[in-house]
Formats: sequence, C-alpha cells, structure tokens
Amino acid sequence: MLERLFQLKAHGTNVRKEVIAGITTFLTMAYIIVVNPSMLSATGMDFGAVFVATCLAAVIGTLIMGLWANYPIALAPGMGLNAFFAFTVVGSMGYSWQVALGAVFISGFLFFMLSIFKVREWIINSIPLSLRFGISAGIGFFLALIALKNAGIVVDHPATLVSLGDVTAAESLLFFGGFILICALAYRQVTGAVMIGIIAVTAVAMMLGMVEYNGFMSAPPSLAPTFMQLDLAGALNIGMISVIFAFLFVDLFDTSGTLVGAAQRGGLLDKDGKLPRLGRALMSDSVATMSGAALGTSTTTSYVESTAGIAAGGRTGLTAVVVAGLFLACLLFSPIASIIPPYATAPALVYVACLMASGLKLIDWDNITDTAPAIVTALMMPLTFSIAHGIALGFITYVAVKALAGKWSDLNWSVAVIAIVFVLKFIFLDVA
Repeated sequence: MLERLFQLKAHGTNVRKEVIAGITTFLTMAYIIVVNPSMLSATGMDFGAVFVATCLAAVIGTLIMGLWANYPIALAPGMGLNAFFAFTVVGSMGYSWQVALGAVFISGFLFFMLSIFKVREWIINSIPLSLRFGISAGIGFFLALIALKNAGIVVDHPATLVSLGDVTAAESLLFFGGFILICALAYRQVTGAVMIGIIAVTAVAMMLGMVEYNGFMSAPPSLAPTFMQLDLAGALNIGMISVIFAFLFVDLFDTSGTLVGAAQRGGLLDKDGKLPRLGRALMSDSVATMSGAALGTSTTTSYVESTAGIAAGGRTGLTAVVVAGLFLACLLFSPIASIIPPYATAPALVYVACLMASGLKLIDWDNITDTAPAIVTALMMPLTFSIAHGIALGFITYVAVKALAGKWSDLNWSVAVIAIVFVLKFIFLDVA
C-alpha cells in the first residue's frame, strides 16, 4: 500500500529511509511546539490551547503535503509571522488576538485562491529579489530583537530607546550558554541542535530552582479557549489591509522558497527545472493556514528544516507522514512545554535569525538601488516593530530610488502599484 501511495521505488527510496528522514526533520523543527505557544500566549491566548493548536496545525498541513502533494515537506506555524502576530498586530497595533486570527484565515484563503487561479507565479516573479532578501533578513532581525528582549539582554531606556540589560543575571548567562551551544552543535551538524539547546537551558534552570517541574506526560490541554475564536468581521477592517498583505506575502515567499530549495536538494525538480505538483503543495500550505487559524494559531507554512530530512534520504510524502505522526504524539507532553522559560527559547530565536539574515549576502552590494531598499526593509522591521511597515517602506524606497536613478527597466507596474497603495495607506490610515 505504501508503495502504491508514495511511489517509493520510483523515487529511489524505501520505508526505512523515509522513517529516518521523518524523524530527522521533526527533531530539527520540534522547537516550534515550545516557542509558538510561548510567543502567542503574550497576547492573552491560553498557552495550553495554543500548544494543541500548534501541534494539530502541523499535523494537518504536513499530512496534506505528504498524502496529496507527495512531498517530504513538513509544515508548522511559521517563525517571524508568529512574532508579528503577537507583538505587532496585537501588542502594538492594539487588535485582539481574535481579529489577528481572522486576518491569518483571510490571508490563507487569498493564498488558496491565488494557487487555484495560478496567479502565484506572477506575484512571486514580480517582486524584486533584493526586496525578498531584505524581507527575510528583516524578519530575522525582528525575531532577534524579541528574543533579546525576552531574555533581558536588551531593555528599554528613556534616552536611547534601547540599552544593555544585566548580562550577569542568571537568565542572561543561560541565554548566552544556550545560544553558543546551539551554534556549536549546528556547525557540527548535530540533528536537533535547536531542541537540544532549549532542553539544556531548561534542565540547568530546573537544577538551579529557577523553574518548577510539573510532570512529563498528561492528557492534551483543552483546545476550547482558541478553537473557532477567530473574528473575521473585525479582520475586514480597512486598517488590517497591510497586516493581511504581510501575512500573505511572507507566507507566499517562504513557502515558494522552501519548496524550490528543498526540491533542488532532493533532486525532485523535473527536466525543465520546475516543481511537479506545485499547485498541490501551495494549496496544502494555504489549507494548513486556514485550519491553523480556526484552531487558534498564527500562519502555518512550509519549513526549510525539511531539507534536513531530505539530506537524510527522504524523497516522498511518507517522510511528511512520519513527521505528522510525531507532532501528534507531542500532544501528550504539554507539561514539559509549559515549564520552558522565555530565556530558554530566546537562543533558538536568535539562531533562526542568523539563518534568515544570511540572504543578505546575495544582494548586489555594488548597486545602491538594490542595496538601499533591501536594507531599509530589513532595518525598519525591528525598528518599527512591524513586518508590515518594513515591507511597505521597502517597496516605496525601491520604486522611488529606481525611478529617480533612471533604472526604469528594473521596475514593473505591479511593484509600482503596491508601492502607491502603501503610500496611500500611510497618508490616509492610522499607522499605529
């Protein structure tokens, strides 16, 4: 049955390889079951409910990807967008988490429609590469700022806005130790480096009496506090346009980049260099986002950590099914997730930020009309505490610089329209 469903022989693999690949992928991304509830609970959402929603969203999205698209790609609530959800949309802009969930659902629906009508390629191809790299790096910097704030490394200051916290505090020392450990293990290509770092910091904190052990296994917490609590009517507020846009486009770029990158790594592209069943893969992502919003979590997206499983031999959707099964099993371990402190997850966030910022090396640094918009995008996300504002200012800068420099051939009408919409948004709408 497995052969008929996943075509293992045709992909040069077997059940053993796929299972090992699935375990490998899961270990590299399992940190999200701890990090995501920790971040979203800052909005007032119930930690236990978000924990369950995180696991179930990952199960649903990954199963669809594996069984329908037959790709070894795993999905889960995405890093960066969960921070934008919690700290910008709810924390800074003042919307309720129910409205934020509504915006996530709408963005997923729009993603689904774009996939059906095959508009996705046009959108992806119309966005300049320099802006894409800037967006990725900016999200990384945004994550890093939040992590350093949570760990007490960066604190507010009335004169300088930000300042160095107490780096001799136990929490700060554990943060630095965890970050160094994760980086060292990752360099040595140790599977599950991020999760090992989180567990190590938590274990030391427990020995020092900084956290209290609440058990190992239990029945899953109730999903009721977040299930179907999304506010679609509130999300249709005109002020939410840029928020929905940010959720949609970041998910679109992340998913497309992950799918192509993973397919290249696994030799899954066809003879023309294209990804077979791309529509199914993208629709898997969009359905997962809508399902996740209904359950009570931020945007669910394809994980680049899937390449670890592909490197271990995963070539079919059976790898994804194994990952989904492991996420389902995690529902029984909520007591462990609930005791992990913010300074234990902060090193993971900064590590992910380092990976996301690596795209800056691909920018043409000798061309200021490419460099400036990318850097504006990357800097404005953490400095305005908003992914949406960073994207908006990046687009506006790109069009203005290219136009005044006379590089009209680098512009297309879609980018110009997006920039104009953002200008109008800043002029006529509240930009809290």
